[in-house]
Amino acid sequence: MRVVVYGLGAVGGTVAAGLAHAGVPVAGIARGAQLAALQSGPLLLESPAQRIEARIEVAADPSDLGLGPRDVILLAVKTQDSSAALERLAAAGLRDQPVYCMQNSLANEPLAARYFPDIHGINVMMPCAIAAPGHVRTFVEPRFGLFDIGCWPGGTDATDAALAAALEAGNIACAPSQDVMAWKRGKLLLNLSNVIDAAVGPDAGDRAVREAARGEAEGIYRSLGLDWRSTDAGDPRRDLIRHGTIAGAPRAGSSTAQSLARGAAQLETAWLNGEIVTMARAAGLDAPVNAALVRLGAHLAGNKAGPGAMTVGELEDWIRT
Repeated sequence: MRVVVYGLGAVGGTVAAGLAHAGVPVAGIARGAQLAALQSGPLLLESPAQRIEARIEVAADPSDLGLGPRDVILLAVKTQDSSAALERLAAAGLRDQPVYCMQNSLANEPLAARYFPDIHGINVMMPCAIAAPGHVRTFVEPRFGLFDIGCWPGGTDATDAALAAALEAGNIACAPSQDVMAWKRGKLLLNLSNVIDAAVGPDAGDRAVREAARGEAEGIYRSLGLDWRSTDAGDPRRDLIRHGTIAGAPRAGSSTAQSLARGAAQLETAWLNGEIVTMARAAGLDAPVNAALVRLGAHLAGNKAGPGAMTVGELEDWIRT
């Protein structure tokens, strides 16, 4: 089995470095400065407990990797980039190989199923960031992260077991799950606050807005008969991903805040809060708080706002209007 990581950003880079360091055959698809850095040198991964360097075969397009029947694809691009990535995989000749959707949101698995027959989900608990081209950080220890994986829409298979073993070797706690999408629905509840973190910064006293967005989403789940699971304080696995510090490294904000800091033209908000809005509208329900947050994400990206550009009062006014 060769693991092909499509998107060597913070999450994809951490996974690829951990696998390569463990001796698991791995290749990656990257772009821009990250591609240039990894074509000329190793990928550096820092965590509170470790610092490793790994050489990774890297390409700009999957067609350059010679995809074969023993490859397993980990899709690690942002959801707004998934369609383009899937098109390129199809053009490169991917057919029946397993495709694992590592992203936040619930939209990637059904989107991938339009192209390929063997679709799986991964629920990712891995607070991480890109420090510089060729340099990623994860802020937890002793493991680099915690994953739940499984077939879409449910069940597990032999590939899940093999990939879980490879990820465990790469210092990522991983377990197959019969209902991986329940884990991803639970993670989505956390990600609803990403755009809030981007707008006002962490620890800004915005608890009421966060609770309103989450409460609205939980109500939609219940109305649709959907359950969810989360790695809460009662899960003993949390001890595998204790938050720590890395000398000289600032605290990593949400992935949305990181995108905003990089000047991204589009945020993932429409695939996070927008997922709840879509569920609601399809069922004839309303999700006004999350709809307002979708508009906020577009506003922040469209106006090239920096992270923390709003006050909590301005955020609350935005939600009410």
